[in-house]
Amino acid sequence: MDLFSYNEARQSAPKLLADRMRPERIEDYIGQEHIVGEGKLLRRAIEADQVSSILLYGPPGCGKTTLAHIIAKRTKGDFVRLNAVDASVKDVREVIEQAKQNRTFYDKKTILFLDEVHRFNSARQDALLPAVEQGTIIFIGATTENPFHYVNGALLSRSTLFQLEPLGREHALEAMRRALLNKERGLGELPIEVEEQALQHLADMANGDIRRALNALELAVSTTAPGEDGVIRVSLAVAEESIRKPTVRADESTQYDVLSAFHKSIRGSSDAALFWFLYAVEKLGMDPRVFIRRLIAAASEDIGLANPQALVQAVSALHAYEALGWPEGRLNISQAILFAVESPKSNAVTNAIGRATAAIEELRSAEVPLHLRDTHYKGAEKLGHAGYKYPHDYPGHYVDQQYLPDAIRTMHFYEATSQGTEEKIRQNQERRRGQGK
Repeated sequence: MDLFSYNEARQSAPKLLADRMRPERIEDYIGQEHIVGEGKLLRRAIEADQVSSILLYGPPGCGKTTLAHIIAKRTKGDFVRLNAVDASVKDVREVIEQAKQNRTFYDKKTILFLDEVHRFNSARQDALLPAVEQGTIIFIGATTENPFHYVNGALLSRSTLFQLEPLGREHALEAMRRALLNKERGLGELPIEVEEQALQHLADMANGDIRRALNALELAVSTTAPGEDGVIRVSLAVAEESIRKPTVRADESTQYDVLSAFHKSIRGSSDAALFWFLYAVEKLGMDPRVFIRRLIAAASEDIGLANPQALVQAVSALHAYEALGWPEGRLNISQAILFAVESPKSNAVTNAIGRATAAIEELRSAEVPLHLRDTHYKGAEKLGHAGYKYPHDYPGHYVDQQYLPDAIRTMHFYEATSQGTEEKIRQNQERRRGQGK
């Protein structure tokens, strides 16, 4: 077959290479050995045609739809596919009604594959639940979003969750090499020579998305004129034109994960905290202010009085960014991040809030001690509002007296650590508490 015949055939059968090369047997499936490797639960269920309701969660191009396709080819039951983008409650109910008839009259199961299940709102998911509970349908959902954020708890609890990992360049290379050799569904009928560097580039730029790698390969082949000898030669330059920048997942779940990684890195790694911040803003397009706000929170949650300047730096970074914008403001933000990570750490403020909150919950009410009550009006002393000791009249500007309500007068909420500036506070606490004995 020559390139002209190939393009003509492609127009009459418009499936893209990625769709044509989709594996139909579990033995041909690429990657995800942790769930479909030899002897694994999902593989055994597919081979035995005993798949129960499942949720497939993973990034684009990692093989979720392909697994559903393999199950469809393997099962002896009815396999129905709906896309959550355009499927309605009516569509779901029609599938359920047909499934009831299949089960009643033909003793035949029905598998419903719902792609992009995260786009299915709560009402439409609710329509599925009774049929899943009763075993009328076997539900297979696929999502790129965290299912714990987007799938009803009841539906999630009745499905086995399988998390698919991002695929690597070696998986993309394997898929492309298969396509180049496959004569029935791939490009094997064409006289093609692809430079190794070109394949490597396509694999790198696909960033674990096999679909993207195969479609880029097909684009490179179909837009390259054969040489005088009839051979289509795909060079690195052609590959670079066929696929540009690597795809980066920037969905809501990913943004939450990156923000979580940033905050946790503030507690232990300057390199990681700086990396996640810059990666999120420059690669994922996230708002720098999201990270400054998290930094401000961390300045009190994780550093606190061990280095009070961390909060000053963080708030200053916010003001600097508002004045300068991006990219100039990243200098100020990065400085504040590095200052926070390298500061001594203490969660004593967080713990103090927790202890005080717990005490508040236990108390029915809190009476203000008489000597702390307002005395600005005439007659306050007659009500017993007297006896307050003014600390500045005493040595060290401190005097021991009761400040808390009677029921919790001896409790301590803030316990300073020996970290950084808090060491001086801890020593001061010990001295003051010693005076009170």
